[in-house]
Amino acid sequence: METEAIMLQTLCVPCGCRCRYCLLSWDGNCRGTDWERSAALARRMRAWMRQEHSAVRFHFSFGYSMEHPRLAEALDFLRELDSVQASILQCDGLRPRDEHETRDFVNLLREHGVQTLNFTFYGLTAYHDRFAGRKGDFAWMLSLRKAAREAGMQTTAGMPLTKENAAQAEELLALLEDNVRLFIPHAEGRGAALDSIRLRSSDYEKLPETVKIRLNRSVYRTEAEWIHEAPPEPTKRMLLLSLTPENIETWENRPFAESIAEAEALDEAYYALLPSNEALCELYGNPKGDAFYSARDLIAHYQKRYLAEHALHPYDVTDERQTGSRRY
Repeated sequence: METEAIMLQTLCVPCGCRCRYCLLSWDGNCRGTDWERSAALARRMRAWMRQEHSAVRFHFSFGYSMEHPRLAEALDFLRELDSVQASILQCDGLRPRDEHETRDFVNLLREHGVQTLNFTFYGLTAYHDRFAGRKGDFAWMLSLRKAAREAGMQTTAGMPLTKENAAQAEELLALLEDNVRLFIPHAEGRGAALDSIRLRSSDYEKLPETVKIRLNRSVYRTEAEWIHEAPPEPTKRMLLLSLTPENIETWENRPFAESIAEAEALDEAYYALLPSNEALCELYGNPKGDAFYSARDLIAHYQKRYLAEHALHPYDVTDERQTGSRRY
C-alpha cells in the first residue's frame, strides 16, 4: 500500500450550520488544537516532507468551516504550503453577511488568491434550511454566490441526491444554472442517518433527463450494478493526521517519520481485519439491490457490517475527525 499523500488538519474553527449530512459530525465543539501551534507544526512538517519525501503530496487544512477569524492570514499560509483550500473555498457554514459585508468578503477572497467558491445545496429554500439547521442559509449562500460571480470568480455547487429531495432537483438546477454536480451522499459521519432516504432505481427513473445527466453513472451505481464485478482493491492511501489538544505536544516533540509510521500502522491494522472487496461482495452483495452508492461507500458499508457481525472493534481509521486514512 503506497502512501501517496498526507493531509495534516486541525478542526479548530466552528461551523454555522448543523447539517443532517456532515462528514465531521459537527456537534458545536471544536476537536482541533489552536491555529498557531498547528500552523507552526505544518510549516515544519512541510519543509521536512520536501526534503525527505518530495514525491508525497502534503496538504494542511482546517475546519469545521472556513470561517477563520483571521481568514486572510490563513489563506496566505495555505497558499505558502500549496494546500488546495487556498484556491477553492468551501462556503458551507460561513457566517451570513449583509450586502456590503458580502462584497467586502468576496474582495478579500480575491485579493488572497481564492479562485473558486464551492457551495452545497440540499434542495430548495425551506428544505435546504431545515437540512442545514439554519434558517436563511439558502438565501445567504445564493447572495454570496451572486456576489462572487459578479466579481468574476468561478462558482461550483453540489447537491446530494436522495429520494427525499429528488423532486426538487430540476428546479434547483434551473435556478443555479451551470457548474452543478449531483452526487449520492456517503454514509460517513452523520451521513449514516441518510440510509433510509438513499436514492433507489425507482426514484432515479422518475427524474427528467436534464437531471439524470448531472449524476455521473460511472461513479454512482446501484448495488446490483456494482457487485456484478467487485470494485478493484485500493493500491494507494492518503494519511489524515488530525491535531488535537491531546496529541499536539507529542507531535511537536517527536520525529515526523514516527508520526507517519504510527498512522500507517493504524491503517494496516484496520484493513488487516477485513476480507477483500470480492469476498465482501460475495458475503453481502444483494443481486437485486437497487440503492445507489459510490464504490467506496458500498464497500465501506460491507466492511462496517463485517466488523459488527464479528464483534470487532478496531480503531476507526475512516473517522475523519481523527488520525486515520483514506484508501483508493
